[in-house]
Amino acid sequence: MKKTYRLENLDCASCAAKMEDGIRQLPGIDAASVNFLTSKLTIEISTEDSGALEKQIKAIVRKIEPDCDVIG
Repeated sequence: MKKTYRLENLDCASCAAKMEDGIRQLPGIDAASVNFLTSKLTIEISTEDSGALEKQIKAIVRKIEPDCDVIG
C-alpha cells in the first residue's frame, strides 16, 4: 500500500534525507521517499496496520526536526 503525507514546516534538506533514512529502516516499510521541495513523504508499506507505523514515523520526524508536523 502506498501512502503520502505532507511535512509541514520542513526547513532543512539534510534533515529530510535523515528522515527518509530513518523511516526506510522501520519494519514494515518497503520504500520511503522525502521530497524536500514539495514537503511530501511517500511510503510503501507491506502491512495493513499503518497506525502503528504512523506513530513511529512521527516520532522519527519530531526527533530530527521538532517543529515539523506529519499531516495526512
